[in-house]
Amino acid sequence: MQTVTQDHPLAGRLISGLAVAFLIFDSIGKLLEVQPVIDGTIQLGYPPDIVFGLGLTLLTCVGVYLAPRTSVLGATLLTGYLGGAVATHVRVNSPLLTHVLFPTYLAALLWGGLMLRDPGLRVFLPWHDRSRS
Repeated sequence: MQTVTQDHPLAGRLISGLAVAFLIFDSIGKLLEVQPVIDGTIQLGYPPDIVFGLGLTLLTCVGVYLAPRTSVLGATLLTGYLGGAVATHVRVNSPLLTHVLFPTYLAALLWGGLMLRDPGLRVFLPWHDRSRS
């Protein structure tokens, strides 16, 4: 039986676009330092003066992800950023499915969209048949 590896660039762009739209919205809220974002940051135990820096970091990582030549680096950077969000929510004992795991859902969308756009990345999947590479 032959495995068919197909490229699904449209599906990949849609999936990535969903995650990117959320991350851009989040970064803009941080860059504009809107009060709900500042309040949320304080509730998570962080000082309000880090909000702008977090927004700039997030927007930079999203920009790296959106550039085709650096998309894997961007996905890696965003995975680290989102891992920090998971750690923060675990630390303050947030609800598991809605808060703790939400950054993981976003990371899955980022990587899933990237793998649908670039079939060459699929060789890193554990169920990939390496004998056909």
